[in-house]
Amino acid sequence: MYQGFYGFETIPFLLTPDSRFFFGSAGHSRAIAHLVYGLAQQEGFVVITGDVGAGKTTLVEQLRTQLDPAAYALARVVTTQVNGDDLLRLALADFGVDAEPGIDKATLLRRFEAFMRTCRAADRRCVLVVDEVQALSLAALEELRMLSNVTVDGSACLQIVLLGQPQFRPTLARADLEQLRQRVLASYHLGPLDAAETRRYVEHRLRVAGWREDPAWDTAAFDALHRHTGGIPRRINTLCGRVLLYGALEEAHRITAAMVDLAAGELAQDLGLGAAAVAAAEAGSALQRIDALEDTVARHDRVMRRLLDLLNAMQERP
Repeated sequence: MYQGFYGFETIPFLLTPDSRFFFGSAGHSRAIAHLVYGLAQQEGFVVITGDVGAGKTTLVEQLRTQLDPAAYALARVVTTQVNGDDLLRLALADFGVDAEPGIDKATLLRRFEAFMRTCRAADRRCVLVVDEVQALSLAALEELRMLSNVTVDGSACLQIVLLGQPQFRPTLARADLEQLRQRVLASYHLGPLDAAETRRYVEHRLRVAGWREDPAWDTAAFDALHRHTGGIPRRINTLCGRVLLYGALEEAHRITAAMVDLAAGELAQDLGLGAAAVAAAEAGSALQRIDALEDTVARHDRVMRRLLDLLNAMQERP
């Protein structure tokens, strides 16, 4: 909706990772450096952790664009609440190896070794990316360690990148995962963006989408954006999308801190995060609650009427 109003060539704040919008913050650049270093070792594990929405998957998408498909066979497993055998099947299937249910594990391993021999003969390296590893069982982690031990002609053929939330680090520190831990060649924790990086991140995505300074953003709006999102990229994307929608509905060509605050509050209510505020409001007078309710209804009514106007205008276009 706001894309047409502001003249963007594409939507700037989609939640789906897109390498076109990759922003090389200090943290993301260091994480990429750890990935590149780990891959250069041609064996073992690389571990990248970060909070939900910190940009771990975006890192992998960016790495994918930099790897030559003729030199690397890259597979990715996202569904991780599985046992070790199922994880093996998922990995093989993403490499393109037949791993249909009913095939015994010994056959799967032989097929995997044959696939790696084929890659070795073509001078290709196999990289397996496993996302959400904090949900993996110990048995599944041990399965990954065993896969990393497979060699062809004395050389390791598989490297594994583990992406997970911070709680994976205590898991990795367990005494019974000592053998896996010894095979970790590079490890990095991806933190949030600071206030200055948050502004540059937003402006970067806007420019990639074809932004021509419309809408303009007040400095205070960026400060409010960082305050509400904590510098987590996915939260920034979600809130920016809501702010731009609100701006388009109000026909605003300048984004202010007040608009960011309002959008953040409405988003929190939509996501069920406003319970504390509701409880606090209920403690006030009945007149205050009625005034607040009327204000909310009036604002929503304005938004809906503007939304219908925009939809009608779009339908009337030739």
